[in-house]
Amino acid sequence: MRDDDKPTTDLPPDPLDHDATTTLLETSSEEESDAEESEPEADTSRVSGWGRVLRGNRTLWIVALAAVVCLVAGLLVGRFLLSPDASSADAPDAGLVTVPAEFGPLSNDVTLRSDVGYADAVEVKLDTSAVDGAAVVTGQVPAVGATLTPLSIALEVVGRPVIVLPGELPAYRTLRFGVSGPDVIQLKQALVSVGIDAGDVNSNVFDQATANAVAQLYAQAGYPVPAPEEGASDALRSAEEGVRSAQSGVTQAQQALTAAGAGPGKVESFQADVKVAQAEQALAAAQASGEGVQQADWDLQAARLERDQLWAAKNTGPEKSALETARAAVTSANEALAEAQQKVLPFLPASEVLYLTELPRRVDAVSVERGTVLSGAAMTVSGATVRLTGAAAEADARLLTVGAEATFELPDGTEHRAVISELKPGKDAKARWEVLLEPDPLTPEQITQLQGSNVRVKIAVGATEGDVLSVPLAALTAGPGGESRVEVVESDPREGEDAKTRIVVVETGLAAKGAVEVTPTDGELDEGDLVVVGR
Repeated sequence: MRDDDKPTTDLPPDPLDHDATTTLLETSSEEESDAEESEPEADTSRVSGWGRVLRGNRTLWIVALAAVVCLVAGLLVGRFLLSPDASSADAPDAGLVTVPAEFGPLSNDVTLRSDVGYADAVEVKLDTSAVDGAAVVTGQVPAVGATLTPLSIALEVVGRPVIVLPGELPAYRTLRFGVSGPDVIQLKQALVSVGIDAGDVNSNVFDQATANAVAQLYAQAGYPVPAPEEGASDALRSAEEGVRSAQSGVTQAQQALTAAGAGPGKVESFQADVKVAQAEQALAAAQASGEGVQQADWDLQAARLERDQLWAAKNTGPEKSALETARAAVTSANEALAEAQQKVLPFLPASEVLYLTELPRRVDAVSVERGTVLSGAAMTVSGATVRLTGAAAEADARLLTVGAEATFELPDGTEHRAVISELKPGKDAKARWEVLLEPDPLTPEQITQLQGSNVRVKIAVGATEGDVLSVPLAALTAGPGGESRVEVVESDPREGEDAKTRIVVVETGLAAKGAVEVTPTDGELDEGDLVVVGR
């Protein structure tokens, strides 16, 4: 073998080196053609080649060696440490699966999640269509957290108050003398609830008594009554002047009739006219108030008949005709006066009253400020009391009743009592029911912590009266006569089928949470006794 043909021991040849590749190919050809001559040389080349492979892939060989070691270790662990399977001769016999009987209260609960918040949150919107110009908020803007009570001023718009009253029907029109409807009844009832006499609360007519009550309402609120419509005051003054003028005409006609010499004496005639005039005034007053109109009209007719009788025998045709005309003018003038008086009576604009249910109410949010134009919702208010609002599937909801007690956890982990106040069925068969609960009184700190949170509520829908004996449902078996029974283990359950057991016939009661109330009827069963639930 030539010295220049000996392979180097420093580095393997570059696979991209053309000269090295040619040398390797030539060496391979010589080995194939003369095996005996090249055998020592081939052995030397193989040894050197493996050395190059080991040195060039040292990391790969270390990883492979580690994998082999782990494989061998796993085989050894599996051989000597794994427990025998059921088919092995060394496997232990299966024992009985038992659970001790328990003694204590047993209840079946409906659990749901509930949001904690103030009750009946609503947006407050005011009808400002009757306000002249822009509805600018000028004052009385409540702060968030403020409480609105009856007679509170919710806002001040263009210098006028928005008075809070109890009621469900929103204000949608101005209430004034002569109008009628359910909103009038609501107003009367609201006024009476705050101590203001509004007359007959069963009448749906806005009458004189209602107008007087509205005047008292504004007096208590500290604001003047709304100004009458433009020109109403002038019309009232004109009507009053018309009455005076008509009464003067009657006086002149009476004097003309007397002067004709056909009438009764002056004193007698004067007294008859005074009586008629008083009856006319009484009728006008009755028409203005809406009360006693019929009786006043009868009194007037009687007074006129008495007066006419004084002149019946006299031939005073023209004078009597003139007098009757003058008297008719008085009647017409009184009617015009009553109408003018009605138009200046106190009234209640829709923009100056806010009806809210379940007062007092808490202000949750305010969307207006002083100086802004009122548009859309002015604020959001809710009940002043905290309420829990949850949802339950129909099957669970039908187990609940209004007044049922529930419990939930306070932030400090203690249990707190609540009572179901309302159950609202879903809109369809698949919809969940809404469950409303009223908690027992909470401190301000607790309310602050709970506001806006979601709590877990438990409602007991079935419970035993005190402590009872119970076993798992899986422990019950049916006897030959259909009776319920349990198997009690008296020895070591690990003995399996060789363990000593006895059968106890029981009567079942409430089932809840995978357990069932049992009462032994044949045999003994005590707390802690092991009952078989599986083999």
